[in-house]
Amino acid sequence: MSLHRKLLQRQAEGRPIRIGLIGAGKFGAMYLAQVPHTPGVHLVGIADLSPEAARANLARVGWAAERLAATSLDAALRDGNTHVGDDWQALVAHPAIDIVVECTGAPLAAVDHILAAFAQAKHVVNVTVEADAFCGPLLARRAAAAGVVYSLAFGDQPALICDLVDWARTCGFPVVAAGRGHKWLPHFAQSTPETVWGHYGLTPEQAARGGLNPKMFNSFLDGSKPAIESTAVANACGLCVPSNGLLYPPASIEDIPFVTRPRSEGGVLEKKGMVEVISSLEADGRPIPYEIRMGVWVTVEGQTEYIRNCFEEYNAHTDPSGRYFTLYKRWHLIGLEVGYSVASIALRGEATGVAQCWNADVVATAKRDLRAGELLDGEGGYTVWGKLLPAARSLTIGGVGGLPLGLAHGVKLLRPVAQGQSLCWDDVAIDTATRAYGLRREMQATMTPGD
Repeated sequence: MSLHRKLLQRQAEGRPIRIGLIGAGKFGAMYLAQVPHTPGVHLVGIADLSPEAARANLARVGWAAERLAATSLDAALRDGNTHVGDDWQALVAHPAIDIVVECTGAPLAAVDHILAAFAQAKHVVNVTVEADAFCGPLLARRAAAAGVVYSLAFGDQPALICDLVDWARTCGFPVVAAGRGHKWLPHFAQSTPETVWGHYGLTPEQAARGGLNPKMFNSFLDGSKPAIESTAVANACGLCVPSNGLLYPPASIEDIPFVTRPRSEGGVLEKKGMVEVISSLEADGRPIPYEIRMGVWVTVEGQTEYIRNCFEEYNAHTDPSGRYFTLYKRWHLIGLEVGYSVASIALRGEATGVAQCWNADVVATAKRDLRAGELLDGEGGYTVWGKLLPAARSLTIGGVGGLPLGLAHGVKLLRPVAQGQSLCWDDVAIDTATRAYGLRREMQATMTPGD
C-alpha cells in the first residue's frame, strides 16, 4: 500500500500521526504550509523561542486562527488543533507525540532536542543537518539503542540524494558518484554576509524585501552547506569523499556522466563511489545552460555490454563510452517535502537517510588570516567556512583532530590561524559542557572512520 493510502487509512481510523515541531522558521514554515493538506497527520504542538514569530509564520503560510486555539498540548489533542509555545521539553516529553521534527538550524540545541527525544522513545526527523555532519553516526547508534528511527529530512538535498543512491543499488547498479549542484567559484569560500548577495545573484534590496538571512545564505554560497550535506550523504550511503575537499567540477546536466567518472577514464573522481558537487558556473564565471544548481544526481555504471546496449536502445544519455549514466532531479522543494519523511518513519519504520558509517567530516577552515583572541562566528560568517574531508584525515589535523564546523560558533581563538588553514581543537577555547561537544568527543573516542 502506498504511503498516501496508508495516511488516508490512518485518517479514516481516527489515528493520525502525531507530530511535535521544534523551530518554526523558514524551513519549518514550509512544512507547516503542507500540514493542512496532508491526511492522517496531526501537528499537536510547535515549540519556538518566539511563539509570536511562529504564529506570524503560521498566518503567513495560510493557517486559520482556529487551528491555533489550543491553550495546551492536551487541549490540542482533545480539539484536534495545534498548541504553540516555547517549552520544547514539554513537547518532547508528551506521551502522545509520535515524531519530533527538529527544525531549529542550531546544531548545539538540535543535539539536546534529539537526545531528549530518544530518551522519550520518540522518532526524529532531523532538519538540522549541521548536527548530523559532526555527530550523525553516533546519533544513529543512539537511536537504534533506543528503538526509534532517526532520519534526515526529505526535501533537503541529502535525503533526496540518499533516495537516488538507494534506487540505483536496489536496481543492481554500482554507484560511481552522487551529489548535488551548486553555484560555485573558488573565491566564494571567502564570501561574508556583506558580499553574499552580489555573488548569489540578488540585490540587497531584493534580499531585504524577502527577509532573507545573509549569514544563512552565505553558508550555502561559501561552500559550507554543500560540505555539510555531502558529509551527511557520504556517511549515510557509505560513499568516499575527495582527499582534499570538494572539486566542484563545472558541468551541464548532459555532462554530469562525463565528469563524474574516474580520472583514469577522463573524469574528475579519484575513484569510483564518491560524493561530489557540480558547479553551475564555468571557471571564468559564465553560467552553464541547463544546469543542476538546485538539484541532485547519481551516476551509475552499466557493467555489462547488454546493460550498456539497453542504455543506448532507450536513449539514456551517457558519457561517450556508454558506460556511465546519470539520473537526476533538477529541483528540490525543501520543507514542502518533509511530510514524506514523517510518513516513511511512522508508516514503514524507515528513515529517509541515516548515517551508517563515519566516512566524512566538515572542518572549520579560515576565510582570512585570523588573530589570537578573535571569536569564531561559525557557518556562513566572517571567519570560517566548512571544508569536506575524509574523516580519517580530519582526525589527524594538528595531531588532535579538526574542529568541526558545527562547533565553531562563539568560540575564541587561542592562536593565529592562516587563511586556508583548517582549525584543530587546540586552536580554540571551547565550551566542553555542551552535550554536542560531549557527543562529538565520544564519537571520536569510540568510532573509527569506516565504522
